[in-house]
This record gives sequence, structure tokens and C-alpha cells, in this order.
Amino acid sequence: MSNPLAQQDRSGPPPGDAASRDPLSIPSEIKASIRVLVVDDERTLRESCASVLQMDGYNVTLVGRGEEALDTVKRRKFDIILVDLYMSQISGIDILRATLQAHKDTIVVVMTGNPSVTSSIEALRAGAWDYLPKPFSATHLQVLIGRASHAVMMSREAQDLRVQLMKQNGHSDKIALIGISPLFRQAVDLARKVAATDASVFISGESGTGKEVIAQFIHQNSRRAGRTLVPINCAALPEPLLESEMFGHRKGAFTGADRDKPGLLETANGGTLFLDELTEMSMPLQAKLLRVIQDGVVRRVGSEQQDAVVDVRFISATNREPQEAVDSGALRGDLFYRLRVVPIKLPPLRKRPEDIPLLANHFLTYYWQRHRQMGDRVPRLSEASIGFLRSRPWRGNVRELQNVIEHVAVLAEPDQTIQPNDIPVYDDSAEWPADSAVSAAVMDEAFHSAKDRVVAQFEKEYLTRLVTRAGGNMSRAARLASIDRTTLYRLMDKHAFHRDESPGASA
Repeated sequence: MSNPLAQQDRSGPPPGDAASRDPLSIPSEIKASIRVLVVDDERTLRESCASVLQMDGYNVTLVGRGEEALDTVKRRKFDIILVDLYMSQISGIDILRATLQAHKDTIVVVMTGNPSVTSSIEALRAGAWDYLPKPFSATHLQVLIGRASHAVMMSREAQDLRVQLMKQNGHSDKIALIGISPLFRQAVDLARKVAATDASVFISGESGTGKEVIAQFIHQNSRRAGRTLVPINCAALPEPLLESEMFGHRKGAFTGADRDKPGLLETANGGTLFLDELTEMSMPLQAKLLRVIQDGVVRRVGSEQQDAVVDVRFISATNREPQEAVDSGALRGDLFYRLRVVPIKLPPLRKRPEDIPLLANHFLTYYWQRHRQMGDRVPRLSEASIGFLRSRPWRGNVRELQNVIEHVAVLAEPDQTIQPNDIPVYDDSAEWPADSAVSAAVMDEAFHSAKDRVVAQFEKEYLTRLVTRAGGNMSRAARLASIDRTTLYRLMDKHAFHRDESPGASA
């Protein structure tokens, strides 16, 4: 086989001038610290690669046999590995998997003289960072390794920042993900395992259980930690604005579009996109998002061409039961199964009572330090207070507990022992009548007619309070009730409630 680097393009400016203008150029001292392993059973190729990379200042190691490569990657950590896909005895895929199992943040680039869509997809699914078809020029190799080195540099900077934050605030894992209950630790352990991959994650759980915190944890512990985590709340924006924000738009696409604007999908390129309340996204947008997930191609609003190719990891979340959303038609099944490679379900706080003392004491210390002067002694929760907190239903979950404890921290005195009557817990039991107006009368009716009457009364009372609590916002009301909007509208029509005004006015 001829030297694959013989096609080197020698045209263009001198390397020094190009590097000085390249925003992704790597300082020489960083290059010297980047360890590159080249694995290929063809001696000419691996020595040619080594010559080019050593001239650029990289720390290069060469291996010619698959068995030796496996032993090397288990004993030593490399930043970048170039490995031939097709070798005798042990394949490049085997070496790729062994590398990522030993060192999840190593960047692996596969080389192949027989490139095909199938082999490329297999390598990328196994965790390859990119692939390099043979023959390739020295320039192509330099550009690819330069991109990989920039990713290594960004990852190192992100790690240094995390270390600094840990020194200032303690271990972020223990702070952000506090809990010892089996259900919660099971969810955290699953998040920790999936973080090392690029698999799509679907997080479900009631409002306030910490879905966004889990998403942040997954991103921060992934190979994409050096890039951006972009959150978008699908319930917070009307459909046209959500489409423009997510996909971007072309100049003149609509009134006010006075310039081209990239969307959040392009902003998240190389990083993670967190789709919160995914089930609130309209069906047309779900179809458009599905195309991006399948092809990686973004078409902006008002564009008739492909505007960008993106590499994005998707983390989605909903406070509904995802399968119910699929069954009711609120969520496309094909989109759901694409995004739910790894499902994580967060338990409500009422199912993890052993975590309440840990969370309450953490929030008390945190908000005391945030709102008070240094040196003031932190208040303490009495045993009675802990018991009181554990007895509460916490319908708002961790977020509700957090807000309650912040209130306590704001009003408490230094070194005070907090008692139950110092804890401002809202008791919503008063919202519901102790005795229904139909309770006595229905006992004289036949079972089925009595049941229908009680259910109808319950539905009317529930709808009245639900929509009032949601401030007339139907999407929010549906989320609070954990039902889809179609079901909510059907119930309102059944009881002659008008959708454009308070249900109390039409009851």
C-alpha cells in the first residue's frame, strides 16, 4: 500500500502564519503534554503519522499489533488514539471499546481504508470521536488532530474549573445530588453511568424533583463537559417563538427577523441540549426535531437549504408519564423512543423521607451563609422539626422544601433551635371541603347513579380549583394535574366550562 500521507497539500501560508490566525490553534506547551497513540499494523502508515505529529510537537507512541495496543491502553492513559479499523486478530472496534472502558474521556479516531456508512456508524455508536478515511493527506491529519487537541484542552480547562469549585464549595456531586434513599441513589447511579456515553437520556418525575439538576450532573460528568449545556423549556414559549429559538431563522422569515439568527441547536453543537417539558412541544415541531436527531442537519425557519450540521447530545424531561403522553397523542412515539435510550425516573420527595433531614440541613446552611454575615452561627433544626418536615406530603417536592427552608433561614436568629411552629408550611388541605354537598344525599340513590353524581361533583370542584391555581393557563393546569391538554379540554367541555375565562364563572 502506498504512503497515505503522500497526498500532503503543500500549498497555502507557512504553518506559523496559519497558526497565528487560527482561533483553534494549540499552544506548543499544550501540544507537548498531549499524548497520542497511533495503532496500525502497517508500518509505513504509523511511522508517517508519527513523523507529521512529532513535527507538530505532540507526544507520540506507536503500536503495530492489536494485542500490544490492548495492553498499552489498559496500562497508560492517552489523550488521543488513532486506530486502524481493520487489523488482523483484534479489530479497531475492540481497541476502541477497551480504551473507553478504561479511560472514558480519551478521544478515539478510527482510520479505515474501506470506508462505508455501516462501518462509520458502527464506530461512532461504539464511542469513536471521528473517523479518518484512507488515504489522507498530512494536512487532513493535522486538522483533525488539531480539532481533537482543542477538545482535550477545553476538557482540561473545564476539569480545572470543577476542581476549583470543589475546593470552594465541597464536592459538587454531594451537594447537588443529596440523598441516601435507595430509589434516589438508583437514579443517581444510572445518571453517573450514562454520563460517560453520548446516549440520549429521558428524565421523568414530578415537578420539583430535580430533573434539571440530574441533567446538569450528566453533562458535567460527560466528555462534553467542556462545551455548552443549553436548556430550553418547551412549555414556556409559544410555538412560533419556540421554533425560532430552537432552529434559528433566516432574515425576512417573519416580521421582525432583520438578520440571520442561529438557533439553540447550533449553539449546543458539541455539547448538550436539555429539552425540559418535552411533551408540551407541538407535533409539527416534534417532527422537525426528529429529523435533526436522525440526520444531524438543521434547517432554520424561512430557509430552503441545510444551514448547519450539528453534533448534539439530547437530554429530555417531563413531569408526566411519558408512555401515557405517547398513548394520548401528546408525544410522537418515534421521537420518544429516539430520545429514551436511557430512561431515568426521579422519585417524589414523599417516597424518600430519609433524605428530608439531609436536604433540610443542607438548605439551611446554604441559605444562612447566603443571607447572613460571616461569623453568625447557623441555626439548628430540632428533632421535633425534623419529624414535622418528614410528616409533610411535599407536593412541590424538593423545590418546595428548599423554599420553605430559605424562609426559615431568612427569619431565624443566630444559633437558634428551629421548632415546628417556626416552619411556614402551607397547608392546602383547607382548599378542599371536609364534607361534600352530595355526601348525605347520594346514600339514598342507586350505586351507579350515586357514583356518577359524586364523580361529576369532584370533577367540577377539581377543575374550578385547578384552573384558578394555574391562573387560567391551560398548559400549566394540565401539567399540575398530570394530564394532557386534550383530556383537560374534554373535561371542561363536559362540565360547560369556558376555556377563555375562569371556570368559576361558568360553573
